[in-house]
Amino acid sequence: MLRSPSRFVRRWIAAAAVGSVLAGCGSSSGEPAGDQAGPAARTEVTVEPIKAATELTDTNGVKVSLKKQPERIVCLFALCDDILTELGMVPTATNSSLLAHPDFLGAEKSKQVDVIPGGFIAPEVEAILSHKPDLVIGLGDTHGKLAPALKGATTFWAMQPETWEDSVGYLRDVAALTGRTAEGEKAERAFRTKLAAAEKSRSDKTALVIYGSDENFGVATPEGDVAASLFPRIAHYPWKSRGVEGSYSLEEILAQDVDVLFVETMSFGDADGKLSEKLAENPLWGKIPAVKNGDVHEVDPEVWAKGRGTRSLGIVLDEATAALR
Repeated sequence: MLRSPSRFVRRWIAAAAVGSVLAGCGSSSGEPAGDQAGPAARTEVTVEPIKAATELTDTNGVKVSLKKQPERIVCLFALCDDILTELGMVPTATNSSLLAHPDFLGAEKSKQVDVIPGGFIAPEVEAILSHKPDLVIGLGDTHGKLAPALKGATTFWAMQPETWEDSVGYLRDVAALTGRTAEGEKAERAFRTKLAAAEKSRSDKTALVIYGSDENFGVATPEGDVAASLFPRIAHYPWKSRGVEGSYSLEEILAQDVDVLFVETMSFGDADGKLSEKLAENPLWGKIPAVKNGDVHEVDPEVWAKGRGTRSLGIVLDEATAALR
């Protein structure tokens, strides 16, 4: 019997994946899932005005104060890159590969953005400060330990996104601090409109998002996984977090008659095959309806697992709704 690892393992997988970041674990998003609740209320498309500010309390209660609008921003995880792209900005340096995606800067232009050495878990402080940043944005439960080393030299902002609503909130916060209010409102409106359209044509198919590099796969749940937090709104998604020690077996997945399966293959350096191909070695895998019907979709983990911003989530919605039709 194959079981999936906890969300902690997903973060560990992320850390090993060439300096990239995956979704962190967190508290419940409040989103319905599966038979335990019906589809969530339709997303409101109307966008509240964003006011420029030099200090604010962010969407998760963290206070951020700047002397002026930041121009040189260092991103230590992909949500930062996503937000800056939405606002028409380019990070001074980054710690992810998201910008190479064609819907961001693309492979060639992204090479012009310096990469912070040290990997996702331990980005080098000296390298960060060498860029003379006005603002450094990191993932709270991973990069919070850098705060003392950066104090006095720059402003460090620890974000902790767990749902798509958090991502929208952070977009608005960064738009306010950078003065890119019109760009922020436009990006939020575009995402909300796309989500509302997907909700309107909600599929009755059962969907599943899994991640990993081998038979020790994980199940993405709406509690703490930003992309997965969208799924109860667009499909039947009967997967709830069981806590840090929770897991799903292939037997349990088989019992849910999954119609459409999305797979995030995590790479540890050199490419070593797709997760779906490795799971195909288990006889239970071939019995899943999605597998039998050829509805298994290998997706880009840079976008699906790591991006977490409105541009990445828009791509997730496009790909997911197309597969769920």
